[in-house]
Amino acid sequence: MSLAASPQGTTAGALESAIQRVKSGSLTWVKLTLPERISLLEELGRGYVAIAEPSVRAACEAKGINPDSPLAGEEWLSGPMVVVRNLRLLAASLRDIQHHGVPRIPASRLRTLEDGRLAARIFPMDSLEGMLLPRNEGEVHFQPGVTAANLREHQAAFYREPHGGRLCAVLGAGNVNSIPPADCLYKLFVEGTVCVLKMNPVNAYLGPFLEQAFAPLVRRGFFAVVYGGAEEGAALVSHPAVDEVHITGSDKTHDALVWGPPGPESDARRARNEPLLRKPFTSELGNISPVVVVPGPYSDGELRFQADNIAGMVANNASFNCNSAKLLVQPKSWRARSRVVDAVEASLGKAAVRRAYYPGADQRWRQFTEGRAHLRQVGRASEGELPFALIPDVDPLQTEDRVFRHEPWCTVLSETGLEGTDDPVAFLARAVAFLNEKVWGTLNATLIVHPGSLKDAEVCRAVEKAVRELRYGTVAVNTWPAAAYALVSLPWGGHPSSTPRDIQSGLGWVHNTLMLEGVEKSVLRAPLTNLPAPPWVPGHRGVGELGQRLVQFERSPSWLKVPGIAAAALRR
Repeated sequence: MSLAASPQGTTAGALESAIQRVKSGSLTWVKLTLPERISLLEELGRGYVAIAEPSVRAACEAKGINPDSPLAGEEWLSGPMVVVRNLRLLAASLRDIQHHGVPRIPASRLRTLEDGRLAARIFPMDSLEGMLLPRNEGEVHFQPGVTAANLREHQAAFYREPHGGRLCAVLGAGNVNSIPPADCLYKLFVEGTVCVLKMNPVNAYLGPFLEQAFAPLVRRGFFAVVYGGAEEGAALVSHPAVDEVHITGSDKTHDALVWGPPGPESDARRARNEPLLRKPFTSELGNISPVVVVPGPYSDGELRFQADNIAGMVANNASFNCNSAKLLVQPKSWRARSRVVDAVEASLGKAAVRRAYYPGADQRWRQFTEGRAHLRQVGRASEGELPFALIPDVDPLQTEDRVFRHEPWCTVLSETGLEGTDDPVAFLARAVAFLNEKVWGTLNATLIVHPGSLKDAEVCRAVEKAVRELRYGTVAVNTWPAAAYALVSLPWGGHPSSTPRDIQSGLGWVHNTLMLEGVEKSVLRAPLTNLPAPPWVPGHRGVGELGQRLVQFERSPSWLKVPGIAAAALRR
């Protein structure tokens, strides 16, 4: 029997029953004590470890991966590892609330940014956690009004002032198997809402595993899983018993639900700001994820390291990630520009050509690649697969080019060169303006910066200014923003400048295990090169073992587990 078999769509009667059962459960859920919630999280952790291996094998079957190959490590890392870590960190935060009133952030971890706003360094919280991403640091930037003095007032709102019970309809993502459970855990344990999760048809096979792992929630009417397509999703979100909605997916799906099907009537509603769906709505909707290479004194080895980093951002999960690198931005006249493009192409050549398992990928690939004079195809694709497509030297003045306006959602990476000198300060100012005003999406962006450049005080200030001013929910320096997603302590979502009428990458946060409010963005910083290399680089031979070891580590962290993790991580 196939592990990746998808359940039949939920009937109208079964959907109604699930909604009513969970709506009733919301009244009990809000009254649970902290010890009861902590006990539930511990039970869920054991349950998720139990389904980790079969759920990974199901994902590998669905995506055309040998489950015993190193490539299966992608599914271990982006699936069970993230969820098990999420459960553990939520339990730790609830214990903090028991003893301190809110999840603890020591004052020593707070700083004031140059523009006067507050920032909090929340990764790593201790030296053992720091071994997960050596020499990486993650912090949160807050919106104006959040200060060191009132930070406690901007944490854990549900536990300060519980509501009377709410039901959230969650429309799950189909690409990454940690997204549906993590979205529901955030709604349940941070915002205090019970959840009915509708699985995406692409990974509906995951639903039975979630029902098994989350059986303690299912039994008590706090959580339910339903199945189907657009019709079932619309019925769920419009049901009068549903109080709010969360979706991870496409901005087109969001707009169809909120404003109606595309056409004059939808446009008129949007112009009048009269949405069809008036319920509270949070979302995470994708992005044209840019990687900005700031000019500097890079050696050949440093460029190769970052080329592997960028290629891994493209190749991971067959490029069906909202945070996959999609646009490389460099100075037009920089002498190393072509070396970067060539190095990324070479690194993509080491990556496996993958099954294009997400519907419509072939059509989207052709839309982006047909007629491109400088198109470079990398890898030999068999039936049902897509090669990598590298599109260099896209004219940045042609801002209606689809590479700037539409997320490819397939194996395409474009590159553009911004006019002007290769002075880092001037380039950063141009790049920030270009990304904020001309490139669609607000989810995440990457800056590649040489440490030698940062020794210049003016360049350092320009980099920090760029980090502050980029309108993205996560800004990563020298690393893939997906690492911030996987840490789950950092808030994950689109920049709060989006609006329902121009939703971009969505509104609201998930993960965020310290239950922070008034968040403006997450920032993750890494060295230009590091040892070990990131697990997402093409051809990493130890990532399969690494993923399995990290699941066990996150279930019960211990220094005794570190040598095995390090050995797997170093098997490059």
